[in-house]
Formats: sequence, structure tokens, C-alpha cells
Amino acid sequence: MTRIYLDNCCYNRPYDDQTQIKVAAETKAKLRIQRLVMDRKLELAVSFI
Repeated sequence: MTRIYLDNCCYNRPYDDQTQIKVAAETKAKLRIQRLVMDRKLELAVSFI
């Protein structure tokens, strides 16, 4: 299974101004990755730092 790491900044992306195309695209990608993790198609690597 592919293991991925998401930087802490991406967790707040859905709460940023979605009128900007780049922000909206990054939000969509983050939510897609989140769904793949929940469906156990990706494994999320975490760091406490």
C-alpha cells in the first residue's frame, strides 16, 4: 500500500478562500486523498512535529 504524508498546512485548506482556483484545486485534491485513506487505498504517514 502506498504511504503518503500530508503537511499540516493542507488540513486547513478547506477553510481557506475557495474563490481562488489554486486553493479550490488543492482543497479538492486534499479531500480526495482523505477519501482514499478512509477507503484504505492509501496509508497516511503522520508526524508529531
